[in-house]
Amino acid sequence: MNLTEKIFNAGIVGCGGAGFPTHVKYNAKVEHFIINAAECEPLLRTDRYIMRNYAREIITACEKACEHLGAKDCTIALKSAYREEIAALEVAILGLGSKVRLHTMDSFYPAGDEQVIVHEVTGRVVPAAGIPLDVGCVVSNVATMLAIYDAVNDKPFTHKFLTMTGEVGEPVVLHVPLGTSFLDCLSTAGGANIDDYFVICGGPMMGKPLTKAEAAKAVVTKTTSGFILLPNGSRLPSLHQTPIQHTINRAKSACIQCTYCTQLCPRHMLGHPIEPHKLMRKVACGSIEEAAETPEAINALLCCECGVCELFACPMQLQPRKVNSLIKKELAKKGIRYPKSNQEYTPDQNREYRKIPSKRAANRAGAGAYYDYTIKNCKEFTPATVEIPVRQHIGVPAEAVVGAGDSVKCGQLIAACPEGKMGANIHSSVDGTVKSVGDVIIIETK
Repeated sequence: MNLTEKIFNAGIVGCGGAGFPTHVKYNAKVEHFIINAAECEPLLRTDRYIMRNYAREIITACEKACEHLGAKDCTIALKSAYREEIAALEVAILGLGSKVRLHTMDSFYPAGDEQVIVHEVTGRVVPAAGIPLDVGCVVSNVATMLAIYDAVNDKPFTHKFLTMTGEVGEPVVLHVPLGTSFLDCLSTAGGANIDDYFVICGGPMMGKPLTKAEAAKAVVTKTTSGFILLPNGSRLPSLHQTPIQHTINRAKSACIQCTYCTQLCPRHMLGHPIEPHKLMRKVACGSIEEAAETPEAINALLCCECGVCELFACPMQLQPRKVNSLIKKELAKKGIRYPKSNQEYTPDQNREYRKIPSKRAANRAGAGAYYDYTIKNCKEFTPATVEIPVRQHIGVPAEAVVGAGDSVKCGQLIAACPEGKMGANIHSSVDGTVKSVGDVIIIETK
């Protein structure tokens, strides 16, 4: 059984957030294999914990993946401020006699953006609407490498490392079964310090916003990197709760066309023809639907929705990202996609001077109070019940292969990727009894 087969059987998807099935990504031959260890989002500490404590496993997996991909080099890209993590990786590289090398970067956001990290490591620019494979690269998250190490040893993807931080009793890294509820995670982190809170699933810049009621129904999936509790009324909750029409009205009345959103856009800095200020101008002169009819609208499809424009760049605190997102939805309704080409792109000459310090990004997002902390320990627990979604990835949902009343073991296949389709297998994350099967498979633990 080759590596992609082991990865497919284990149900591994990218742990960086997108959830792309890893066995599909690794069906390639490349020049450069890059491991994203930058932990792009401010406040998250998951990947740093993994590097400090599982360095040998990570390097072992990197070697196997690099060999499988036929890559001439394997690079772990991380921030130079990660001194303990660098030391742990260097010890593992030396001990294993590995050819893996480390590439250190400044602490800027979004250092972990897939296209940014490719340029930082190789000097190449992924074409607009392209993927790293277009320039001979494959990029994987460091947590994905740990899952691959397990897969090589016939251990399926059943548990997830994640950060619990913000207004919690004890900021902590957790290692929990997939399907664990947010409320169980919160309880293990010492509970909430405040009653009226808002939750970001993921990081403050790109994470999914959840009201307190929505968070109470949330569970840990293969792509969950963390939960951040913030006071309701602080900047991030206020931005996420702004009505769409109010966002559009503010764009019409307050955009001063300063172009800062474009000047600081990470994809624009790589040479891509995305210019958020022009899209804001179009919306100011009409509606979202009218803006989507203009020639410039198609460039909205190049937006990676990193949040730099609205959380850092705009002096009027407007929301170019949300406007881009609305235009993208209009284009999607019409089936319009950005045309790929063989054009070469040249980064802006000022790019090095427009990188945004991670701490300043957190401060502008209103989450700076939770930036400076260190997590050394990890807590593990098994909840009484897990609720495991059959879709935790890009592609089609997995199809249940168990029924209510069945006894299952941790690591047992409970939902399979349909043959010939893009998706991922799902395994039980606990020993227990299946209570119900649907879009979510509910298991009570023994």
